[in-house]
Amino acid sequence: MSERDPAAGGRQRTAAQEIRRVLRGHGRRICLAAALALAGSALALAQPLVVKRVIEAAGAGTAVGGAVGLLVALFLAQAAVQAVARYVMARTGEGVVLGLRLDLIAHLLRLPMRTYDRHRTGDLISRTAADSTALRLLVSEGFTDAVTGSIGLVGVVVLMLWLDWVLFLLVLAVIVLGSLAVASVLKGIERASLHAQQATGAMTAELERALGAIRTVRASRAEERETLRIGRQARRAYDQSVRVGALDAVIAPAVTLTINGSFLLVLLIGGIRVAGHDGSVAELAAFLLYMLYLMSPVAAVFQALSTTRQGLGALRRITEVLDLPPEPEPDHTTRARPQLAAPVLEFQDVRFGYDPHRPVLHGVSFKIPPHGHIALIGNSGVGKSTVFALAERFYDPDAGRILFEGHDIRTLDRARHRARIGLVEQHAPVLYGTLRENLLYAAPDALPAELDRVIALAQLTDLVARSPHGLDTPAGEHGTALSGGERQRIALARSLLTHPTLLLLDEPTAHLDAANEAALRRSIRRITTECALLVIAHRYSTIRAADLVLVLDDGRIVATGTHDELRTTSERYRCVTGALPLGR
Repeated sequence: MSERDPAAGGRQRTAAQEIRRVLRGHGRRICLAAALALAGSALALAQPLVVKRVIEAAGAGTAVGGAVGLLVALFLAQAAVQAVARYVMARTGEGVVLGLRLDLIAHLLRLPMRTYDRHRTGDLISRTAADSTALRLLVSEGFTDAVTGSIGLVGVVVLMLWLDWVLFLLVLAVIVLGSLAVASVLKGIERASLHAQQATGAMTAELERALGAIRTVRASRAEERETLRIGRQARRAYDQSVRVGALDAVIAPAVTLTINGSFLLVLLIGGIRVAGHDGSVAELAAFLLYMLYLMSPVAAVFQALSTTRQGLGALRRITEVLDLPPEPEPDHTTRARPQLAAPVLEFQDVRFGYDPHRPVLHGVSFKIPPHGHIALIGNSGVGKSTVFALAERFYDPDAGRILFEGHDIRTLDRARHRARIGLVEQHAPVLYGTLRENLLYAAPDALPAELDRVIALAQLTDLVARSPHGLDTPAGEHGTALSGGERQRIALARSLLTHPTLLLLDEPTAHLDAANEAALRRSIRRITTECALLVIAHRYSTIRAADLVLVLDDGRIVATGTHDELRTTSERYRCVTGALPLGR
């Protein structure tokens, strides 16, 4: 297997290089486990020689007690050392999986928005969970079997050659035939394992899709259709996993037949040679013991090859994610000190499209002054949310410039830039946890007095008072314990707690009744003393409250002015808002 590394300019990486990549940082434990495995193999390889000495001593009529005691000591020491070696390797395997999961989690949370647009969330989650678990077999079992099996195999081969090279060549011929049979199925195992992991990822993505819209699924009576849809991916994963099992099942009988066949061949030819006085019983017994010892490392090596092939599918999917480039940062970050009298936010002839061939914004230009209150209006799909996404720098413009406090935002540190901007989405997401955890999400170190201030400012005092446990009341999964208006006001308070320079509000009054809408309008007037506001507005009352209105149509600013000015001068404004011209 080879993998293209986007960050390396298309350089190809082999499977061995990928394995070394994930094992980086675990060298000491791996070396310790290998040393223990070597010691265990050495203790095991010494035992047939001691048996040979016991048989020769018994034939000569000398005492055998010391040799028998040594044999028992070697046997017990081997068991203890190998147990410790396997524990060290198992712990190393878990450490590798933990390290990969932490890397994947950190990497997934820092990918560009365009990457999330192209990949399904459930599949990315599956790579962090299921694929990293499958990779554990590659490290804790596959690598362990490969190390211990290879060391043991080399030692057994050397001693068998020393005892009887003719018999060893016979054994080697049988093993080669068995190896050819095993090699023919290994490639199929890797391919089927990759397909099984891909199907598992697709199944997880489909399930995440359905559970994320479970109320719509139930209201549409689509449970059976979703069960069939997700079930198709589950069956595909089953079919591929069964194929892996079927191919893997060929390996064990092939290994058994290889070892048993070579053992019978050695017993037959060696027995004939001893009967013809062309060898000793002690040497044949030692060689046969090494044959028994050979079974374990040969089986371990073959099993390691099978496990490795299965793990490579998971490794490939994991490295595909790790190779996705994160959000880039500028080479030289500008110190974000606001320039005197500079607009808080300025778009200069900005052009942008999620697909370069389908532009959304066509030369948008506007300015937001400090403490200004600007309303952005227009029909659905004209680019209002795209303006917010570009202001937050979820995307960079294809052309033109966006300035924040006089600085091109592409020269600013993303995290610091976003810390200066608050965002309240229309479908304000509330995370699983308590009200307090949601409010403190963007400013976890905020003081209690600051928290109380934004609770009052966002009209959340009554919600906290009537909640069973106050701020420590659970908000429910996706905020299901709250109304739409309560979720939006929590998002507003969460943003205000960071003391933003600019607050982006996506139709803040969309889910409020008349009383709460009036209260929120009063809060917004107070907010403008602290920061500038850019509001996506649809309600007439929200638009009238703004100092300036920007009319966006087909990705262009087609009109700018106050409410009263636009009622007179802009047909498009009247069409969007339903306002009558002055004098009527």
